[in-house]
Amino acid sequence: MTPQPNPQAGAAVKAADRAHVFHSWSAQELIDPPAVAGAEGSYFWDYDGRRYLDFTSGLVFTNIGYQHPKVVAAIQEQAAKMTTFAPAFAVEARSEAARLIAERTPGDLDKIFFTNGGADAIEHAVRMARLHTGRPKVLSAYRSYHGGTQQAINLTGDPRRWASDGAAAGVVHFWAPFLYRSRFYAETEEQETARALEHLETTIAFEGPGTVAAIVLETVPGTAGIMLPPPGYLAGVRELCDRHGIVFVLDEVMAGFGRTGEWFAADLFGVVPDLMTFAKGVNSGYVPLGGVAISGRIAETFARRPYPGGLTYSGHPLACAAAVATIEVMAEEGVVENAKRLGADVVGPALATLAERHPSVGEVRGTGMFWALDLVRSRDTREPLVPYNAAGEANAPMAAFTAAARQHGLWPFVNMNRTHVVPPCNVSEAELKEGFEALDAALSVADEYTV
Repeated sequence: MTPQPNPQAGAAVKAADRAHVFHSWSAQELIDPPAVAGAEGSYFWDYDGRRYLDFTSGLVFTNIGYQHPKVVAAIQEQAAKMTTFAPAFAVEARSEAARLIAERTPGDLDKIFFTNGGADAIEHAVRMARLHTGRPKVLSAYRSYHGGTQQAINLTGDPRRWASDGAAAGVVHFWAPFLYRSRFYAETEEQETARALEHLETTIAFEGPGTVAAIVLETVPGTAGIMLPPPGYLAGVRELCDRHGIVFVLDEVMAGFGRTGEWFAADLFGVVPDLMTFAKGVNSGYVPLGGVAISGRIAETFARRPYPGGLTYSGHPLACAAAVATIEVMAEEGVVENAKRLGADVVGPALATLAERHPSVGEVRGTGMFWALDLVRSRDTREPLVPYNAAGEANAPMAAFTAAARQHGLWPFVNMNRTHVVPPCNVSEAELKEGFEALDAALSVADEYTV
């Protein structure tokens, strides 16, 4: 679709937004939200007719791009038949969505509890784990993000947690592996795995194994930097959980439904958790939906004991119809396979070439349509381009990089000292080429801040 400029309409949208909308994660008077006029495929555009290639996939949820006609049609058809219904009933769209998800989850994660998004999926997974074990504590990693609700934000291991963390949520944080910025002085992946597992085992021992209900990990951490766990790490966590009767929860809200080139990132590592959360890509974000995939062992806990939790819109028919259509589209069009192929054959090599050209790129890492560039002031020292949790003038290099990307028609996903490459999983090679050219130009701006 060719965007048609309409600045007057854009000004009205912007004025109403600034007068009445309270935006998340923001100081309200310091932000300037762009007014979006439309979106299609891998692009969106504003009311001035400027079009941007979306390398953020919204917030890493439009796995099949914007406005896929089959999913739009499915939502319309469901709205004409049954717009909504209470969650205590069996509804076709809900049942079919659960069946299709369960067919793709690893192991025996065959029961699906639907939520409205990823954060409340985490809330319920933790509640299930505590009720199943009768234990209070939950362990999660630094360099993680699990959502903005109370338990989820306390599980999170980045600065967004700080303002809400009163140290009363029963959460203990530990260091997960990340060789590029190792906390364990490791020099190889094997060392990083062994030392990270030893650190986790020691943490469990000192916290008291009998007090730990669950370990919650993003299978591949997303906003924290897309750090694929080294070989053997997730299997080692699985073994620790089995040894101590701890519930293993994998958060696949961002990594699931094709993002890593597999239906779920757990499939990359051959690991089956006890509980797995999902959202975002399950229906490309067209209607809010999330959930918890539950193993037989956990489900049995609530076979004759009521589960004390629910949501008015659990398994909303419109959201589930969108999920059914999205999963069918992904299967019919080979979206997961496309993400895997492009990641290996196009994205990885292209980003490696950019890294060779730009001294601001310290490391490239990722898989499928899930990549990050770690930006640095110095490759030798690995000093980040901006300090941890930088703001204002301290964040000037990343602000300049972001502005340059947008100037060249690329909408980047930036977080602290990283830029992520997370386009829709059905992005074309031509679109990727366009994005890499814009990224190349923006990295030249970042290079100006290197030493």
